[in-house]
Amino acid sequence: MRIGVPKEIKNNENRVALTPHQASILVEAGHEVLIETNAGLGSGFKDEEYVRMGARICGVEDAWNSDLVLKVKEPIESEYLFLRNQIVFTFFHLAGAPRSLTEILLERRTMAVAYETLEDRSGRLPILAPMSAVAGNMAALVGAYYLAEFNGGRGVQLGKVLGARHGRVLIVGDGVVAFHAAQTAWGLGAQVSVAGIDKAKGERMEREISGELEFFASEPDAIARRICEADLVVGAVLRHGAKADYVVTENMVGSMQPGSVIVDVSIDQGGCVETSRPTTHSEPVYEKHGVIHYCVTNMPGAYPRTSTIALTEASFPYVLQLANQGLTAFRENPGFAKAVNTYQGHLTCKPVAETFGFIERYSAFPAS
Repeated sequence: MRIGVPKEIKNNENRVALTPHQASILVEAGHEVLIETNAGLGSGFKDEEYVRMGARICGVEDAWNSDLVLKVKEPIESEYLFLRNQIVFTFFHLAGAPRSLTEILLERRTMAVAYETLEDRSGRLPILAPMSAVAGNMAALVGAYYLAEFNGGRGVQLGKVLGARHGRVLIVGDGVVAFHAAQTAWGLGAQVSVAGIDKAKGERMEREISGELEFFASEPDAIARRICEADLVVGAVLRHGAKADYVVTENMVGSMQPGSVIVDVSIDQGGCVETSRPTTHSEPVYEKHGVIHYCVTNMPGAYPRTSTIALTEASFPYVLQLANQGLTAFRENPGFAKAVNTYQGHLTCKPVAETFGFIERYSAFPAS
């Protein structure tokens, strides 16, 4: 199989979908690997390393002109011209992406295989999880940064001062993002509250982070009572493949103290805060109702070396399986098949079809 790895061109996105060592494994298995010039440079991998491992360095068109295209983030508008009936394996987050991306994937009959909807045998999301962990860690740190007075924040430090905890952090969600955000915020020295729906996950947080951490049922009234006192709110709501619900309403945001900070990690899927809108690493924040909003859609791209290694360790077993087996890989692994979002002009992810009113274009991925 011909496998291409284009350079990421989304704003300040320096991750890469394949390391040199992984390229060598594909080459040894008999596949042709094409890496766009400097695709790995932002993650610390030089072209020469790929060449030593048997890959070929090429231009952008050759990288895209492959049977299997490996990326990190969804194609942006300037990349639409490269889409055809190839397989593209990347984070798509179609429910939170522009409608035009779904339309062009259907028109070009591209097979869109999404990291974020791929499930393991336990129903977990093994490729999304490491990036959620990075984003969760980052949410607490970037929130602490924007709380500084020189950034327009309240001037509240998330940290212990002579044994006393300072700063209140409210995390909405109880998945991987929430766990890592809570762990990092607690480690900094803040007071932490988590709004969740899974009591077992709350018990895990209390057991592994601290018994003093507050976990409560995620209900509108309960969130509203706490959000007005929060210095930092982290949005960490996930619906598999679907647009996130607005769990934090505009009225709730309006009740927050001026200079408070919201980090909406759910923004890839449309955001779970009603006042959220996508931002970039170049222009990461804006203010609404006196509250600083950080809604960068590719947060882990800020730490490309760590993120690339964590991402590709999770994704490569599936890349190798797909390269060696083709479509059989999906038919032998139902969890892998759930990663297929578009196929032969049909939407195969029902939540995306429902988001855009394309239910007539929905068709389950064929099992045989």
